[in-house]
Amino acid sequence: MSPIERHLAHEETEDPMLCVSIHDVAPGTWDECARLARAMREVAQIRLTWLVVPRYHERMGDEKFVDEGAMRRGLDAALAHGDELALHGYTHLDTARASPGLRQRFLRGVYTQREGEFAALAAEEARERIALGLEWFRQRDWPVAGFVPPAWLLGEASWRVLPEFAFSYTTTFTRFHLLRQGRSVFAPSLVYTARNALGRALSPLAASAAARCMAQSRLVRLSLHPPDVRHPQLVAHAQRLVERMLATREAVTKAECARRLVARLPAPLYPA
Repeated sequence: MSPIERHLAHEETEDPMLCVSIHDVAPGTWDECARLARAMREVAQIRLTWLVVPRYHERMGDEKFVDEGAMRRGLDAALAHGDELALHGYTHLDTARASPGLRQRFLRGVYTQREGEFAALAAEEARERIALGLEWFRQRDWPVAGFVPPAWLLGEASWRVLPEFAFSYTTTFTRFHLLRQGRSVFAPSLVYTARNALGRALSPLAASAAARCMAQSRLVRLSLHPPDVRHPQLVAHAQRLVERMLATREAVTKAECARRLVARLPAPLYPA
């Protein structure tokens, strides 16, 4: 085994981390998002990553007034607690032209129910939406280090655009990407399917199995969505899962996770 291989094998189990994120944070979903956070705090006072959508389910150019007072107060308090806010798209709606391939049509139209906003955008449109989202954060004096695409879908053009911005990381469903280093870590997200009875029955089993499989991995991610809180069995499962993982892992924000991963990269792996 080479020195680099030995280093990576050691790093796999050193300082294991848990990232718990709350997706789709917006004025209209705030009550459910806040309830998810309270459920996690009942287990432990962990730091969370809130994935915030500036114009959740609004069309581009729709400037209708939405009262965001409760959300702003809640997120200001979350930042004071040590939590992180990440940009989670701009509208969370996939408005791009339909894809010709069967796989993409299924992912965009069925699996994600047209929520994968950045799945098929042209570069100019992706750039505009990210810039609008960052300006929205700036107006509220909220720091932002990460970008997480809605439904974890990033089209080729959006991937090309991301390095133009000062994000340190992005995440897809299976990987945590360090954007400035051009590296990624295999870390599939544990997630629940709340939309139907079969998903509510099977997704906790799948999450538990995945957690066991990743017991020796450096990073485990748990992603919670507003509809999860409508089903007590899913919330209770998430609480038990987090409690078990905290016995061997430290809960950190995604931004902190990115900092630690970068710090642990061996020097020979940095691009010249």
